[in-house]
Amino acid sequence: MNDPSAHILRDYGNFLRDSRRRSAHTIRAYLVAAERLTDFLRQHWGENADAKRIEQITSTDIRSYLAMRRGEGLTNRSTARELSAIKAFLRYILGEDAALPVMRAPKIHSTLPRPLSPEDAVNLADDIAKSAVKDWTGARDWAVLLILYGCGLRISEATGLLGSILPLDDSIRVTGKRGKTRIIPIIAPVREAIEHYLALCPYPPAPNKPLFRGARGGALSPAIIRRAVQGARKRLGLPDNATPHALRHSFATHLLAGGADLRSLQELLGHASLSSTQVYTAVDTAMLLDEYENAHPRA
Repeated sequence: MNDPSAHILRDYGNFLRDSRRRSAHTIRAYLVAAERLTDFLRQHWGENADAKRIEQITSTDIRSYLAMRRGEGLTNRSTARELSAIKAFLRYILGEDAALPVMRAPKIHSTLPRPLSPEDAVNLADDIAKSAVKDWTGARDWAVLLILYGCGLRISEATGLLGSILPLDDSIRVTGKRGKTRIIPIIAPVREAIEHYLALCPYPPAPNKPLFRGARGGALSPAIIRRAVQGARKRLGLPDNATPHALRHSFATHLLAGGADLRSLQELLGHASLSSTQVYTAVDTAMLLDEYENAHPRA
């Protein structure tokens, strides 16, 4: 490799994986952003963007890069994500304690998570199960969606479960972002759905094999579940926010409405900070106000 930035990107990828323990998805996103930046700087400066040259980067350089990206159609939210990735890359180059060039993120109007009602969540899972070509894949999809709603897992966490969680008890150990593990209670309907799927699945479970299998026996792709949800959403006339991740939002919102405290909810969701969990208090309040306006005779 004659391009010095190629060495930087390779080492940066190893750093994200080994030292920061980032997920494969995050590593790809950060490396793509870093590669875009180094390619731009090479043209912008008219010379190689090696580590020593990148150490001299200025706020003007970054503004020029972001202007180029905005010209390609980047939204405020996407620009903010790109800026976050750039900061992570520059901290790697300059050092954690080094002062970074001033980078102002665009304003983003915060949006609340949009959960589904319990009825819509169950109807969604039921429609997908009944629309499946084979009984065992229908049982699988039902179990996956029920574990998203009943346990609050991310879809990648659900499809990443291994047969080592068997036999099922009252809880499972889940590995989430940055390799962190947490213990999640399993309610009876979720346990029964998984056991029904296993009884029909043509591929026997094994501790080191995926719990949820694809048609050929490999790991179930999250994209298959997303496509199934998209089809069911259209058939049922549900809004665009009826996604697999909305089931996780529903889990959190309904638990909070039922009296769960924020700290317990934070642990169940695997949030690194309480601020990520606190957004559900606003969701719960918004839902109560909506119910009030619809039901109160003087509203």
